[in-house]
Amino acid sequence: MHIAHPPRRLPWRPALLAMLTAAAFGMLAPAAHAGECPADMRVADGQGQKPGPSMPKDVTDVVRYSTDLSKEPLALAGRLFRLRQLEMKPGGIVPWHSHNERPAMIYIVSGEVVEYASNCAAPILHRAGDVAPERNGTSHWWKNTGSSTAVLISVDLFPTGMQMDPHEM
Repeated sequence: MHIAHPPRRLPWRPALLAMLTAAAFGMLAPAAHAGECPADMRVADGQGQKPGPSMPKDVTDVVRYSTDLSKEPLALAGRLFRLRQLEMKPGGIVPWHSHNERPAMIYIVSGEVVEYASNCAAPILHRAGDVAPERNGTSHWWKNTGSSTAVLISVDLFPTGMQMDPHEM
């Protein structure tokens, strides 16, 4: 004799269903990336934060490696693929500069810094683990408003004919 039992309800099933539903709706929402200007704060270049300091303060910049891309299979003449490490002491400043000729990405290794960008209506807080894209149409300056030294890694496509300013990110 076989006795049929009603299906056993697993207590975690409603929670799993709720998480899957939330994830599905999250994929439909516009993506917001940590380290970027929020979509509702993006403005035309020049309409955001105003130019800031013109001199660096308490920043060290070390080029860790660069590759001349004209000698690679890509054969991109006039560009270095460059990786740099920057350390910003508390209160440190990377002065106002443009990325119209030099796309870059900044990875915040530790600490936190604030970016004041020409195409964002509000300052952008960058924390450890964030990546900040720097594209054509971006002019900005950075300040370490935290209480510890911020360490950043910058990767850019540096024009070989451009004078190198060791404090630009």
